Parts: sequence; structure tokens; C-alpha cells
Amino acid sequence: MTQPKRLIVVRPHGFCSGVARAVETAEVVLARFRGETVYCLNEIVHNRQVVSRLVGLGMVFVDRIEAVPEGALLLFSAHGVAPSVWQAARARGLRVIDATCPFVTKVHAEVRRFASQGAAVICIGHRRHEEVVGVAGEAPGHVRIVESAQEAEALALPEGAPVAVVTQTTLGEVQVEAVMAVLRRRFPALRLPASTDVCYATRNRQQAVAALAQVCGRVVVLGSANSSNSQRLVETARAAGAEAVLVSELAQLDGLAWESAGTVGVASGASTPESFLDAAVGVLQEKYGFPATEVMVAVAEDSHVFRLPALPA
Repeated sequence: MTQPKRLIVVRPHGFCSGVARAVETAEVVLARFRGETVYCLNEIVHNRQVVSRLVGLGMVFVDRIEAVPEGALLLFSAHGVAPSVWQAARARGLRVIDATCPFVTKVHAEVRRFASQGAAVICIGHRRHEEVVGVAGEAPGHVRIVESAQEAEALALPEGAPVAVVTQTTLGEVQVEAVMAVLRRRFPALRLPASTDVCYATRNRQQAVAALAQVCGRVVVLGSANSSNSQRLVETARAAGAEAVLVSELAQLDGLAWESAGTVGVASGASTPESFLDAAVGVLQEKYGFPATEVMVAVAEDSHVFRLPALPA
């Protein structure tokens, strides 16, 4: 017998405070410097809808400093950059607006502090992710990147040197704990940040998706494929026993079997705009016969609000 269809949207969803700050910064800069080209190094956040919208407003995205004309306006993304990138921007006379998430800035400061103490700094994270590249660039001779418990086991560090650890802000808690268990065993005097580096929005969304997966056979996570926090939500839902799929474009919904879906949960990454969630829900209701959405508040909504960075004159 076919199960009745239900559609449950879990909260919190939508932009986290760091993403909201970066996107608002981009919008303010484009409005204030209308008529002047504004460049952004890499994607402002990892979401194709956000990037496409800003391109439509006139922003130009580049993947290297050398692509920005001397003296131009340049926005640094929410993921942050290494000091060497700052130096290259200054050498070209660029007018920089720094939209780095304050939680990422905190990790940069931790690396500088640990390195100044002579510590070998282990960064748990994805080595090709822009955030990790920037963090590691704070102290290139001190930082070792570790992606897994297996890498932590194999890690060779200078004998007798103090060891410290920092973490990419958008990782899954289970992933971090697996690596930390190895590091604590191997380095009993391991130095830690005063508070966790995995940001509250990442943790909240993972906890919400874990709860959602308990009542849904399928969880749809809305977010881009290069969004670390969105990918971690898919992993969280699967670990909790649900079928889970990452949807980056509305057209992807057409490739999924909805006839016998039963109860479907919808979640979104911290860089996914509300407009995309609304559009996806609309497709599921109008095209595939799902009823009005139910809302599941699994974790308290995010409440941080960050001030915008200083803008050039």
C-alpha cells in the first residue's frame, strides 16, 4: 500500500550569520560603488544561486589576484585568505573589503597564536577547501592538514615539539571526533582552542537533520556540491538511517522517484538562500503532489548577527 505523502521542512535553515554578512557586504559594495567594477576572489560563498545573482548585479568573480586590475575593488570571500594573498593585493594597490566569516577569522588567530608558541599545528579539514588553504597559509612551516583518522595515525611530527589542533569550521562533528580521538591518544599534551572551531550554525543544522532523518524515509538537502556544510548534512542524514540526496538545481528534482516517497524531509545548507528552498518546496507540491509543508523545529534558530566589515572610501 502506498504511504501518504508528507513534506517536512526542518529548522534552522537558510543563511548562517557568516554567510548573511558576506552576501550583505557584497550587495552593499555593489550598491555603493555603482558604476565601478567590483571583483571577488573565488565564490563569495559556496552556492551557485548566490553567485549567479551577484554576477547579474555586476560582480566579477576571479580565481587569482593577478586577474584584478591594479587599484580595483576586491572582495575577499567568507572563506578567508592567507597572508600572502593580502600581500599580493596590497602590492597591486587593490582596495580590499574583507568578508571573511568571523568564525574563520578566529581559526586564523588560533594558528598564529599556536605557531608563535613554536607548536606544530594540525588543521583538521579538507586540504583543497579555500578556508583550509587560507588557514594553513597563516604559518606554512607549522601547519599540517589532516583529513581523516587514518591520516592522523600516519602523521609524522618533529620530536619533542608541542602539538596543537584547529578545525575547519564546516566539518561534521562525527568526522572531527574520529580524528580527535587519534590525536588525543598520540599527543596527550595536545593544545586546543578555547572553544570549538566547528561553528554553531554547522552543528545546529547537523543536529536538526539527524532529528529529521528519524521521521523521514528520504531527506533532500538543498545546497551546492562544493558546499562543505551541505555535504556534511547529506552524510548526517545517511548516518541517521535515511536516504539522502543533495539537490543543487531544481531540475535535479525531476530525476528522483516521488511516486512512493512517503514522508520526505527538506533541509538546506548554511549558504543556501531561502528563495531556493521556497522554489524547491513549490516544485514538490505543484508537480509531485505533496501537501502543505509541516515545519519541524529541531534546534533553536541562529541568533548571531555580525557587523559588516569596513568599506573603502
